Amino acid sequence: MTDGATNTPGEVVEADPVAALLAVLTLSSSGARTTEDIFTGVSQSMPLGRVYGGQVLSQSIVAASHTLPPGRTVHSMHGYFLRPGDSSAGITFAVDRIHDGRSFSTRRTQAYQDGVPIFSMIASFQDEGPGLEHAVPMPDGIPHADELPDLEDHLIGLHPMSKRMFTDRPLDVRHVPGPIYLHVDGEHVPHQAVWLRTRRSLPDDPDLHRAALAYLSDMTIQESVLRAHGVAWSTPGLKVASLDHAMWWHRFARVDEWLLYVQESPSARGGRGLATGRIYSSEGILVASVAQEITIRLPHDRD
Repeated sequence: MTDGATNTPGEVVEADPVAALLAVLTLSSSGARTTEDIFTGVSQSMPLGRVYGGQVLSQSIVAASHTLPPGRTVHSMHGYFLRPGDSSAGITFAVDRIHDGRSFSTRRTQAYQDGVPIFSMIASFQDEGPGLEHAVPMPDGIPHADELPDLEDHLIGLHPMSKRMFTDRPLDVRHVPGPIYLHVDGEHVPHQAVWLRTRRSLPDDPDLHRAALAYLSDMTIQESVLRAHGVAWSTPGLKVASLDHAMWWHRFARVDEWLLYVQESPSARGGRGLATGRIYSSEGILVASVAQEITIRLPHDRD
């Protein structure tokens, strides 16, 4: 699926970030199974050496999907980030086939490094079928991605190593209003919108696009918490980590086409912030819903 090179046995270093994404979403299996199915995967190269949370949760979805028949697709997941992952080391995924029914299946996936879990997830899968249908419409008045400046326009003057954290990503990202990488312009409000898509086309496999949607769902959602308090990512001493993540797939969408991620934070307290999001296709179709709680610490919190 990719021609990405590896820097270490567990890390993919790839001039094409989309090829690196495809590499991490391609898991290996020995075919052996006892009470669990075992898969192994690699990580994208990361400047700070920590596994991106969206990567490990999307890989966990892929691992669970490999234990299901064609046509039974993921519709929800709930996961906890337990420990920071090391992007230079491989990851082992153990899938427990908790339940298989006539229409639904349940899987638990644990992601391990050095014998200890770094992420734990339960996901549910369903056969497609008829039923009631409605959806909250896309908000009005949000400019389309094509009307917004490229990401690189916001990174002028940034140190090359810091700039790499943004330019090496497989996603094209455009904020409404502007990003909060270096500073927070405008009103400090607990909401924002972000357009995302992969930097080039992906294969047509629907399961790949569902997993890639999980990958992008962890990107920028934390910013509704930060924007509410005027906190930029570049704030000295800022520490942010995802605690848990929940996602519901409503309708299929390709992630190599523009998606609008509408985000808001209903609450922050006690060093934690809650963020929610809705993902729409560019045609205004509701694709997925997301919720995540983060831990957030500023230097004055320790005074």
